[in-house]
Amino acid sequence: MTDFSAFVAPPPSDAPHAAVVEAASACLDRFTAAFNASDTRGMDAELHFPHTMLSGARRLDWPAPGQHPVDFFDTLKAAGWARTQYEKKEPVLVSHDKVHFVVHYTRRDAAGAVLSTHANLWIVVCADGRWGIALRSY
Repeated sequence: MTDFSAFVAPPPSDAPHAAVVEAASACLDRFTAAFNASDTRGMDAELHFPHTMLSGARRLDWPAPGQHPVDFFDTLKAAGWARTQYEKKEPVLVSHDKVHFVVHYTRRDAAGAVLSTHANLWIVVCADGRWGIALRSY
């Protein structure tokens, strides 16, 4: 069992702030590259499981990879989606093994027109030596 005081007050980071943000941000970039390639396996490779998503007060937990709906990208493409683009990835809380990002992105059609804009909180953690997205809040 984890000591509660150590859990809520982790030790100070020895890792340089910029290097941690860069490593966590690269995870987000790989996730979105896979997303834009309609590659759910590639997306799953950038997640930690169990993976949690919050939408309002609703919570969705994925225990393992392979949870994306089969028609996920077909539905997006039918709505005109061609790619997703980061507008800004703002680190708002950084420790040696975790970065909270406010992620601003747009979904665009083939001509580059904006279909929708989003600002979400995504938490990226380094566990077992690998950076992965642990939680997404929409």
